[in-house]
Amino acid sequence: MLIHEVHKEKVVPHLLMNSGISTLLQSWIGSRLPLIQAPSLDFLIPAMTLISAQTGTHVSCRGQCTESEETVAPAHPIRELRGMTLVSGMVQLAVGLTGLGGFALGRSGPLVLAPLLCILGFSIYREAALLCSDHWGMAALAVVLLVILSQHLHSFLRMALFPICRKLSVLFSVMVTWGVCVALVKWGGVHLTSLSQILLSEQTLNDTFIRSMNTSHPSDMSNHPVPWLDFPLPASALPLLSGKSIAAGVAGGLSASISSLAVYVVAARLLKTPVPPAHACNRGLCVDGFGSVLTSLMGAPVGLCSSVPNAGIIGLSQSGSRSTVQFAGVLLVILGVSPQLAQMFCSVPLAIHGAVLSVAYTLAIATGITYFQHANVDSGRNIFNIGFTVFMSLALPRWFRLHSSFIQTGAPSVDVFLQCLLTLPVFFVGVLAFFLEHTVSGTLSERGLVWHEGTKKIQSLADQQQGYSHSPDSVYDPHPLIIKLMDLPGLRTVPFCACRINPVEEVTVTVPEMSSLLSDRDAGVGTT
Repeated sequence: MLIHEVHKEKVVPHLLMNSGISTLLQSWIGSRLPLIQAPSLDFLIPAMTLISAQTGTHVSCRGQCTESEETVAPAHPIRELRGMTLVSGMVQLAVGLTGLGGFALGRSGPLVLAPLLCILGFSIYREAALLCSDHWGMAALAVVLLVILSQHLHSFLRMALFPICRKLSVLFSVMVTWGVCVALVKWGGVHLTSLSQILLSEQTLNDTFIRSMNTSHPSDMSNHPVPWLDFPLPASALPLLSGKSIAAGVAGGLSASISSLAVYVVAARLLKTPVPPAHACNRGLCVDGFGSVLTSLMGAPVGLCSSVPNAGIIGLSQSGSRSTVQFAGVLLVILGVSPQLAQMFCSVPLAIHGAVLSVAYTLAIATGITYFQHANVDSGRNIFNIGFTVFMSLALPRWFRLHSSFIQTGAPSVDVFLQCLLTLPVFFVGVLAFFLEHTVSGTLSERGLVWHEGTKKIQSLADQQQGYSHSPDSVYDPHPLIIKLMDLPGLRTVPFCACRINPVEEVTVTVPEMSSLLSDRDAGVGTT
């Protein structure tokens, strides 16, 4: 229903192709963290809000049309969604180029990051449960395999094989469960739903989706042949910018920017590397925005940002490598030019997707909880801030999602904008936690902060207690050619002023970070 204007079999290849390109750029010139770029809930919620507004659009009858004509269907829904994605990408670019992202993260202490990461993990639990409900047995099997391979195997397997099993725990779990699903479908008469079936059906993705898909059969699928090789080309029609699509795009871009910054913190924490400096965060957001703009121009109706499940998998496997992520980016590009391979890749049952999300997002929650140790959790100020922020960020977005017609200002664009912002839990918790942290009075030690005499700046106690053998810039520096490009006189101030590297500061050594994140050139730096 949402993709009737384009060939549905081309939507996934477009997304995979753009995800691969954005992933390669992110690892080379962006934040340089080993993160996959993928669609997220920060774009899905504004898209659903925009669709609801589209189907309820009223024309100006002025008393000259019948009641049945007062509500009209949108003429170009997919183009309007692409317009929303384009605006989201521009917002992400603006947040990165102006330095707003790095500025905000640099002033976010433990009491901002802790609730933000917790809500980031909790924000997906309804969708994960919905996916798992396609077949709870297969979802449970995948979860059990993930936990055993990543956590319990070392208890009874004391040999060199365990690190391999742990690093490949997600791949092994998915492949084994997928094999069991194939056998049950072929010989057990069990029906399982996959993403490829969704894209070839006329169902709408909503809360009743799983129940309706359980009654569908492969005979409902289109018989249109899918080619093995088809290079994605830009869409023939440009994205449609309307007031509502711009409003939804601004909300989605702001939430996606906050989500990406949170993912950077999660990945850095799990890799035991320094928190990305401001210039690395700003470059990362710029790459996110470029990926969303490219996705919109190519014809896909959803944007890209750093993947939360990918950051969680880093914690499960206890390893992270730029070269591995770059290899994954190349594979995504290959899948993007082969619709047949992309369709095979998307034939993984939804229950397995739900299982991986259920386990991966728990790492974001756990990482957020670790930040509480750096603040005074017995302080009345902190108890109120944490409880109020977490509760409101769970309750209010849920209520506004259930009462979508509550906001009626008389301006449809403003209604869409407010509805999107108030139903995005990550945006809500980020703004609320940041506001309370900087308006409710408290001492530095109470807030988990400390005054650094060397730099004459306030720093997070979490960063100071985790000293590293490398300067953050040695980990997050882009290629020297990129550094020279951003230092050109014409680009020194605009537009890359927020993405340029600051002078290297002295860093205290206490524990080594994970060497797999660093290139061979950096492996011997800063150890003397």
